[in-house]
Amino acid sequence: MDAFARPARPESPQPPLLSIVCPAYNQEAFIAQTLDGFLAQQTDFTFEILVNDDASTDGTARIIARYAERYPHIIRPFYHEQNQFRQGKPCVPALFLEARGRYIAFCEGDDYWTDPRKLQLQVDFLERNPDYVITYHDAIAFDDKRQYGVQLQGELRRDASALELQKARPISTLTTCFRNVLTRMPPELQIQVAPLNDLCWWSLLGAYGKGKFMEQIKPAAYRLHPGGIFSMRSDKRKLHMSLQTCSSLANYYHRLGNQALYEHFLVQNVCLSLAALSPRHKFQALLQTAVNVLINLGRRLRLSGRSAHVQ
Repeated sequence: MDAFARPARPESPQPPLLSIVCPAYNQEAFIAQTLDGFLAQQTDFTFEILVNDDASTDGTARIIARYAERYPHIIRPFYHEQNQFRQGKPCVPALFLEARGRYIAFCEGDDYWTDPRKLQLQVDFLERNPDYVITYHDAIAFDDKRQYGVQLQGELRRDASALELQKARPISTLTTCFRNVLTRMPPELQIQVAPLNDLCWWSLLGAYGKGKFMEQIKPAAYRLHPGGIFSMRSDKRKLHMSLQTCSSLANYYHRLGNQALYEHFLVQNVCLSLAALSPRHKFQALLQTAVNVLINLGRRLRLSGRSAHVQ
């Protein structure tokens, strides 16, 4: 982070129980609604709001400054003179290191929460259940024309085992509240090589416990708009980002010696690669795969036959 952007820590007798982390960039039209959703939370514990403005070119930073002036003991703003994301330096998880809370809730500056009980319900659950590392709930995608329904469907609308988290199962990022254990990203999972970095967070969190889906919390609001970092990208670009991220996760688990997770992400790479190919090249890839399998199978049979003959 820029040296000048690090604010003085507010003096308090004890740290807050939870830290809300909010990245913001050119979200002048939305950031007030996001911050209002944070401040509307009804909790019996203290929380702080870490909001990071990544050198916005509109009035986002001014709005953040006004809120920080009104709520100096809650809001800790971070400002940048140069855009860090374009330099491959995202504010998270670096901002997680600034978080003083035992738990972290995450929401970007163009999304917002609708349930004032959200944080209380999530923290209460995590406090009672040390075998869980993360909680999450529904989110509804919308734009200026209509709503598109909840993000999590089918089997995703349930709890996640630790292994499922490690396999980077989808979670609505703006709904999460998790234990503050993500101190750094491994070199294989830096955002330059793993652009869907939130999937890497879930995978790393899976080493610490399970995930809880909390249906009783009202859905958060996931805004689709032209300035959205991910939502407005083309399907082809999203597919490529998924491919890069799975490849990075495969490299990470290969270094750890976790063969099962290494092979899981290799399979995901194969499936994503096939999805990216045209029908003609898809057929060629499948044909070449079948030929390679037959050649390898023949080699193994010959080696097995030679071993039996020597005995």
